[in-house]
Amino acid sequence: MRNLLMGAAAGTAATVPMTVFWEVMHNRLPGEPPRPLPPREVVEALAVKAGVSRHLSERDVEWLSVAAHVGYGTLTGALFGVVAPRGGRAVAAGMLFGLGVWTASYLGWLPATGVRHSPRYDLPARTALIVTSHLVWGAAAGLLLAGRRK
Repeated sequence: MRNLLMGAAAGTAATVPMTVFWEVMHNRLPGEPPRPLPPREVVEALAVKAGVSRHLSERDVEWLSVAAHVGYGTLTGALFGVVAPRGGRAVAAGMLFGLGVWTASYLGWLPATGVRHSPRYDLPARTALIVTSHLVWGAAAGLLLAGRRK
């Protein structure tokens, strides 16, 4: 249980550098048309599917996007906390785990449920940004968990 909770805390905290990286680099993507980052895309799609999109204000969508993103980082961090090694290998393991989260989400459940399109429809620079941001999340989560005790 302790590893689950420590992982959840690390996942939450790791969402901060991931989001900063996303925000800074998103504005620099070559050829990127103006469009939101994935957490907002997902929230907007879920709101449409639930039939509540017309009842949500811009502020509601912004807050729900942040909450969904942090919540998913917390959930996946909890899972990582259970399997993460200790010591120096935790950072590399975190990066691999982050890549796994991207794969399971962006190539798996998001397009399968119709919540987000496949990355093959994104520009390569956007896909690279999203993959790299998951590596940043994993490295941060691994770093935070590296020194934990049994």
